[in-house]
Amino acid sequence: MSRIDDKNRKHAKRKLHIRKSITGTTERPRMTVFRSNLHMYVQVIDDSMGRTLVSASTVEGDLKGVRNNVENAAKLGEIVGKRCLENKVETVVFDRNGYLYHGIVKAIADGARKAGVKF
Repeated sequence: MSRIDDKNRKHAKRKLHIRKSITGTTERPRMTVFRSNLHMYVQVIDDSMGRTLVSASTVEGDLKGVRNNVENAAKLGEIVGKRCLENKVETVVFDRNGYLYHGIVKAIADGARKAGVKF
């Protein structure tokens, strides 16, 4: 097994382990983070209805074309936090999606907290 396959397998295992215990409800939807090499994506999902309530990414709007770094992640977190409050979502469950809670993922969570969303 190559190093890349092993890395992807470990990430998938961490992701499933987290998702077993985290579910989004109507009162507390799930805020999930996905990051690729070029972009960052955040969604607030109500798992009971199977709907995405709020989303933001670096491919749309003000953050289009920005680099994938901590400063821009904090801005993305603030944008998704403001959109959550506009849609009357005040508390969420944070799903780090198998990534370490550090760097970009932590900056997104801190930005959303700064906007007023409670975890």
